[in-house]
Amino acid sequence: MNSMPTLLDVGCGPAGVLIPSHYQGWTRVRLDIDPACKPDIVLDARSLHTLPARTYDAVLCGDNIEHFFRHDGMLVAKGILHVLKADGVAEFVTPDLEGVMRAMIDRKLDLDDVLYQSPVGPIEVHDVLYGYQREIRASGHDFYAHRTGFTRKSMLNFLKAAGFGQICVGNRGEFTLVALAFVSRATPEQMKLFGLPENMFA
Repeated sequence: MNSMPTLLDVGCGPAGVLIPSHYQGWTRVRLDIDPACKPDIVLDARSLHTLPARTYDAVLCGDNIEHFFRHDGMLVAKGILHVLKADGVAEFVTPDLEGVMRAMIDRKLDLDDVLYQSPVGPIEVHDVLYGYQREIRASGHDFYAHRTGFTRKSMLNFLKAAGFGQICVGNRGEFTLVALAFVSRATPEQMKLFGLPENMFA
């Protein structure tokens, strides 16, 4: 019997895409809408509610929730809540539109200007707001387009509306939001896993 904690990686992308190091040693189940990514589960994330309930210790939704219109994103978030165990946690990673807008104003950037350099090449403002244009063009799939976006406040309100208990939203770098959404309350083990201060939810 497998005693390792289980992680559902929603919108996992190709097999070579890395996940955060705090999930090292976990059993990872990869889920994606694109069969070309060769995931363990081929599924539209809006249909997570069709999977068995309370199955996973954690769900990673990295650079995925922005690909859905807001009402469809709510289906994804509620589906994630459905598959999480009673003491589970979801980690959402998405562009921080407040940071992008601030950079546009401070650096006088236009939509077609480079916002930052990434391992895959230059990322323009347009790529962050509307989806990575090179990927959309090369794949021919419009599900790689961005259909919504978040700031820290809007992400917090979004996850509250989805039904999560404790939630914390922070930044990873200048242009990335990371939200941790707990089904009920964070356990001491989860606080340690994510490096959260003891008085985070006091």
